[in-house]
Amino acid sequence: MTQESPISLESACSALQDLWSPRVVGQVNNQYIKVARIQGEFPWHSHEHEDEMFLVLRGLLCIGRRESDGGPVSVRPGEFFVVPRGIHHNTSAAEETWIALIETTTTLHTGSELTAYTRSIADQLRSDS
Repeated sequence: MTQESPISLESACSALQDLWSPRVVGQVNNQYIKVARIQGEFPWHSHEHEDEMFLVLRGLLCIGRRESDGGPVSVRPGEFFVVPRGIHHNTSAAEETWIALIETTTTLHTGSELTAYTRSIADQLRSDS
């Protein structure tokens, strides 16, 4: 994946048609940089071997975690939060929220859970919105 020019995360988000359907916009070594538009609640899941970073561009992201893992976290525009591997979590947003994610190239969208929201890596690599 060769980058030819600067990439605007805001522009990449605005081009997305579907909620909860991340798109890969870049790669650094074995990490994908993804963008997504979200609203509502995403299913609970975990990633056994990968950490997951959420950066909020617009809106307010709520990351649910068990109380024993620190409880829920609210992430505002310009802030990011890393969910460590193995932590059972979900994400939600009351209003449409735009996020960027940094995830290892092996990270499955919904971990070992298969849901209606699950998107394959191939879907996330598609260049169309």
